[in-house]
Amino acid sequence: MELITNWFRRHFSNPQVVFLALFLGILFLIVVVMGKMLAPILIAIVIAYLLEGLVRVLESKGIPRLLAVVGVVVAFVIFLVLVLFGLIPLVSTQSTQLVQQIPLMLTKGQTALQQLPDNYPGIISIEQVAEMVSAVRMEITSLGQRALSISISSVVGALTILVYLVIVPILIFFFLKDKRIIVAWIRRFVPSESQFAEQVWVDVDRQIGNYVRGKFWEIIIVWLVCVVVFSFLGLDYAMLLAVCVGLSVLIPYVGAAVVTVPVVLVAWFQWGWSGDLMWVVIAYLIIQMLDGNVLVPVLFSEVTNLHPVAIIAAVLIFGGIWGVLGVFFSIPLATVVQAILSSWPVVDKPLENTSG
Repeated sequence: MELITNWFRRHFSNPQVVFLALFLGILFLIVVVMGKMLAPILIAIVIAYLLEGLVRVLESKGIPRLLAVVGVVVAFVIFLVLVLFGLIPLVSTQSTQLVQQIPLMLTKGQTALQQLPDNYPGIISIEQVAEMVSAVRMEITSLGQRALSISISSVVGALTILVYLVIVPILIFFFLKDKRIIVAWIRRFVPSESQFAEQVWVDVDRQIGNYVRGKFWEIIIVWLVCVVVFSFLGLDYAMLLAVCVGLSVLIPYVGAAVVTVPVVLVAWFQWGWSGDLMWVVIAYLIIQMLDGNVLVPVLFSEVTNLHPVAIIAAVLIFGGIWGVLGVFFSIPLATVVQAILSSWPVVDKPLENTSG
């Protein structure tokens, strides 16, 4: 009992810390319980963080904030329209073509597997190959059933996306336009003695803002480089694979490992064991190395790095709570948690007995 009491005194002896802990607990509870209903607001907040840097740049050049906000939001809507009507149809077309090629890929893969017992008789048997082929076919059948169920509910999904396309830009505009008003309104509920909370907020604001903006540019750069390289090498489904590689940077380590599989498989099904496959693998590895050792340090120089164990834990925890959205936002949320823990005050010395 004394151990628990001492720990509580070390971490929660400051009333400001108690307030911040209570506020974070309530905020987390609201997000968990009402996360799906608040999804447009949460998405708008993240995008507003992304666009706030551009608004500040325009303000620094003497442009009024309202005019800067209007210009940035209009540019964002144009970018969104280009993605929806330019990129997504192309990716969708290549995805359909890839699905149509799956039977041929399975036949080629089955032929390659059946050759393994002849080449490595002491390692793998014909029975094991038959089991592997059966398992793959069952998984493909399951994926087909899931795709059918998704297509049936696509009308509802399309309506939801349409609503988001209308609501989210409006929310972004008001978040940027009335930022000072919203912050002032929130401060009304904060105790007057809240220097620690303000310090944590400044640190979190800096960390998460830099992270979101850095990730956006990392996705764009990696995607463009992959499009150019894959197209130059003649790889099929270059745009689809480049989009997958670009989005994979949202989940460090895990994303790169997962997206490597489709890139290598598509190249192998296209060329087999040849020099073209080797060039694709080499080019892909070089892109990953440059991303991790050059691009990331430049873009995230002001963001505290997360340990790989913390990244995997964040993906598992937040993905388990919010599904796919939780996976994509796991690293920003982990960055927020780390910023709070880094700023959390700890009383190193035991409390002195002041009684007479």
